[in-house]
Amino acid sequence: MLELFQRLTALPHRGSATPNEAQAAQILREHLESGGFTVQTQPFKAPRSYGPELIAICLALALGGWLEFWPLALLGTYAFWANFSGWWVPWGRLFDRHNSQNLLSQWGSGPRTLVLMAHYDSAKTYFVYSPRRVKGFRANFLLNAALATLMPYATFLPLVPQVLALYFLAQALLLVWRELTAPTVNGANDNASGVAVAVRLFEELREQPLEGTRVILALTGCEEVGAKGAEFLAQSGQIPRDALVLNIDNVGRGTLHYATGEGMLIYHRFRGALQRAAKTQDGAAPLEYRLAYFDTRPFAARRMGCLTLIRLEDGLPPHWHWPTDRPENVDWAAVEGTLEYARRLVNAGLSA
Repeated sequence: MLELFQRLTALPHRGSATPNEAQAAQILREHLESGGFTVQTQPFKAPRSYGPELIAICLALALGGWLEFWPLALLGTYAFWANFSGWWVPWGRLFDRHNSQNLLSQWGSGPRTLVLMAHYDSAKTYFVYSPRRVKGFRANFLLNAALATLMPYATFLPLVPQVLALYFLAQALLLVWRELTAPTVNGANDNASGVAVAVRLFEELREQPLEGTRVILALTGCEEVGAKGAEFLAQSGQIPRDALVLNIDNVGRGTLHYATGEGMLIYHRFRGALQRAAKTQDGAAPLEYRLAYFDTRPFAARRMGCLTLIRLEDGLPPHWHWPTDRPENVDWAAVEGTLEYARRLVNAGLSA
């Protein structure tokens, strides 16, 4: 587990849909194949950053407000909600232009399916993730959501739409600055730590097979730009509707939690045997996760059985999307503790 973690974090970053992400996929493939597993590559198209689409959304809101043209403002509002809720949009292919891939491996057979999932890409940073500002991330997001939702109505008022238009124009300019200057972080905690745990648990379970259970390892690309890999996997039909999905994300430091649901705007409550088993296991606290999204989002939206494990410090993932998310800031005891908890959780969930 440690060796795989070290190989992944030896890369400077694993930015979504970049050559480095592809190199990380090759490292993971080699590791699994050396253990005798067959690996399937599931290619898809995705953006390298969420920035260009958010810039377009901000410009639509700004122009709709400045011109007091409510249809354009309403389009911007829908686009904002769609972006953060994982809804389909007709312009998706304009931004999903780069190659990425999921890696899938499986063993076993039977009426039950367990999916162990973790994303292996890492994110571009932004000033809102600065240690001085990150505690206000949720409040800042809700402010933007409220103003974006208000914009179509504001076009019928004097002066208000122009003020909001200037606000969203400023947001667009800040995002342009991010695209031009912000580096992509190493992603040791987010999410080389989760990948290491998911892979090791997958290997361990084969050594002591679960009767009547097919186990799938899903290592997803492009989580950081809209859970693109997980959405493609959910649409592919390779995961049965009655599968149990265990997602592992940001488990390299802090207190372990199991999410009871997720949603930045629309909240999806998790369900299934793993969720019920987590309530009976010591070692992790329940969490309603509204800070961002997980790769479980497309599965939870389809009302499938999901659970995500995450570690937090002061309510936040440690070193979240910041250049300090490096191997030296990962507590390896926390990674090993997550593996131990996940092992107990899976056994309890599948024996219930």
